Amino acid sequence: MRNAQLTRSTNETSVRVSIEIDGMGTGEIDTGIGFFDHMLELFSRHGGFDLTVAAQGDLRVDGHHTVEDVGIVLGKALASAVGEKRGIRRYGNASIPMDETLATCSLDISGRPFLVLRAEYSSDRVGDFDTELVEEFFRAVAFNAGITLHIRCEYGTNDHHKIEAMFKAFARALREALSIDPDFADQIPSTKGILE
Repeated sequence: MRNAQLTRSTNETSVRVSIEIDGMGTGEIDTGIGFFDHMLELFSRHGGFDLTVAAQGDLRVDGHHTVEDVGIVLGKALASAVGEKRGIRRYGNASIPMDETLATCSLDISGRPFLVLRAEYSSDRVGDFDTELVEEFFRAVAFNAGITLHIRCEYGTNDHHKIEAMFKAFARALREALSIDPDFADQIPSTKGILE
């Protein structure tokens, strides 16, 4: 079973995450930020991950610490759940349309964290969520899960659609990369023999 449960507490946040990679796409999410909850729920559903996230943060300040810390714990949980990465396909790609918007994601579960995110927004907020936190979340996940992550919103006019398409593209690409390749199920997908 590829799963993990992690908790992280600081003076700013308390975050608990559990994930089952080979799940049914069920999500129980409560971060105190409605739009962010929605993004994590659809990440769970479209990735096929069973995901529980419970976060309490200093929302009286803003959502930054909560969103970033959820990303940190989710990234660490993903790394723990996948283990030594034996048999995984390693690479994932997805292109997701949502009405007028198109988003793409390419990633490598390489052990070498990196993020390139290209997106422009027409407003500072969607609901109770600061649009600048999209990049903070994906950076935290990528650097704590050891993922080389490239996400791009190719075009669009509605910020809700842009962010949702990026989360869905990430979910689908990650699902592909984490899937087991039956032809190489006992091998580490690297000529080095290790991915870390």
